[in-house]
Amino acid sequence: MGRVDEQLRVGLVGAGPWATSVHAPGIADHPGTRLAAVWARREDAAAEVAAAHGAAVARTPEELLAQVDAVAFAVPPEVQAGIAVEAARSGKHVILEKPIAGSLADAERLARAVADGGVASLVVLTKRFAPETQEQLAQLREAGGWVGGSARWLNGALLGGPYSRSPWRHERGPLDDVGPHAFDLLDATLGTITDVIAANRSEHGVWQVVFRHEGGATSVATMTMSLPLNPGIAEVVVYGEHGHRVLADRGTTARQCFTNLLDDFVAMVDSGTTEHPLDVRRGLHLQRVIDLARRKAEA
Repeated sequence: MGRVDEQLRVGLVGAGPWATSVHAPGIADHPGTRLAAVWARREDAAAEVAAAHGAAVARTPEELLAQVDAVAFAVPPEVQAGIAVEAARSGKHVILEKPIAGSLADAERLARAVADGGVASLVVLTKRFAPETQEQLAQLREAGGWVGGSARWLNGALLGGPYSRSPWRHERGPLDDVGPHAFDLLDATLGTITDVIAANRSEHGVWQVVFRHEGGATSVATMTMSLPLNPGIAEVVVYGEHGHRVLADRGTTARQCFTNLLDDFVAMVDSGTTEHPLDVRRGLHLQRVIDLARRKAEA
């Protein structure tokens, strides 16, 4: 897919820090994709991103859909869900941020639209596209015998920095923002999460969620985005009959992970494949986990 006329025309919805630092340059620089158009609620922000990468500015989401083959999203979940449903219904492939929607009902609607549209979909679960994560998960699955584990996702992202002015992150907190990453990795190492045993949000904004997994393993996720930790902590630990293992981070950047995601995405579209371990159905599963944890905490 090296020639421009063979590249997948991708539209970008969003022009915030994540779109600017990861999505836009990743799509523009990938040999199989071309950043064709950008739409954001602030047209000046969309114009700035578009100008940096030779893309058009769309004045409405509908205008963007009319000139692309696929859409990548970097907007709040409520905004993403509505536009992504229309994209899928229009036959456009989708790259979705997590969580995939603002509610479980909207996530189910989006998953149905993707299935009915017969389009490819991937969820930006960044660490899953790092080679070291894939290699370690394969080793853990091969070894088996894991009975428990824990995830710690602790940072100060809501206190300062590029994402501290994000209203949806302040409103929903770590359960929706870093939760999908933590839950996905626990699920991938210990087996499918089948139940939330307990969930609690402390007065300091620290979430703790206890899971039961298919096969009997249990795990706990501890998350906060409001502690002054620099650098933050993002780790997954499992233990069992083979001892204790830590999923190690070898420094693959978010940008490189997104490039690896685009490799998979282009291959899916090129081959007509719509199934992938990290497609919209994975996003729906994680949305169910988030919904159950929030309801358990509020009970």
